[in-house]
Amino acid sequence: MSPDLAFLIEVVVGGLLSGVMYALVAIGFVLIYKTSGVLNFAQGAMVLFAALTFVSLTERGLPFPAALAATLAAMGVVGLAVERTVLRPLVNQPPITLFMATLGVAYVIEGAAQLAWGTQVHGLDLGIDDTPIDLGGVLVSRFDLFAAATAGLMVALLSAFFRYTRTGLAFRAVADDPLAALNTGLRLPRIWSAVWIAAGIVALVAGLLWGARLGVQFSLSLVVLKALPVLVLGGFDSIAGAIVAGLIVGAVEKVSEVYLGPVIGGGIEGWIAYVAALGFLLVRPSGLFGLRAVERV
Repeated sequence: MSPDLAFLIEVVVGGLLSGVMYALVAIGFVLIYKTSGVLNFAQGAMVLFAALTFVSLTERGLPFPAALAATLAAMGVVGLAVERTVLRPLVNQPPITLFMATLGVAYVIEGAAQLAWGTQVHGLDLGIDDTPIDLGGVLVSRFDLFAAATAGLMVALLSAFFRYTRTGLAFRAVADDPLAALNTGLRLPRIWSAVWIAAGIVALVAGLLWGARLGVQFSLSLVVLKALPVLVLGGFDSIAGAIVAGLIVGAVEKVSEVYLGPVIGGGIEGWIAYVAALGFLLVRPSGLFGLRAVERV
């Protein structure tokens, strides 16, 4: 294998692995939007709260498994509390009202995290060294492989949950047709509560992975912005779309930064995904896997 080809493969693989982490954040959006039509802008704050809670508990001497279990329970409570106290009273309100509510919830969660754990920056060590592994002449980050495997496991567990459990089947029914699901006797508030709890669990996994990579700090909540191009490309209501679009966005960012950066200037990685998403939005507003709106005239 030539050095140039090996380097290209390294760049693409690194982008794909980063894209998996983008997709993990996007899945939290999809879970909420698919069942209730709410664009949950508080997902980034939930990611921050999860990472900050976990690292603060471990720094206070709690063993890793106990801290993980406690944080998992805390995220379930946060998700349930948001659904019960904020979103449920606003059912049937305009989408902009629900969006603004989640925006307010984001600031409340960030403030609660600050009150509970302080504002200092924390390092998060998951025991995985970020050292390269030689795979057939291609160097791949050990941590990126771990993060991709973890995200893949999370997606597999979610898929199994939605396919084989009673609650998961109810979720799919609500996602396909909420009114029909309501007429068959499904209790929508209970399903919405379960989905918000699931979004909290996804936020925990994303928070640990992103916190280990970037450090646990309040700018971690801005990782939510990385998910927006993924949602536009993949579709706001498709988990499969979030995964595929995450891979595309990650690869586009890395390849553009390495090969176009020297030509038109650095810093491309920070904005090229939004340019690609905007262009794609003009061609296919529903995304790759999103449902197209059909209207009769």
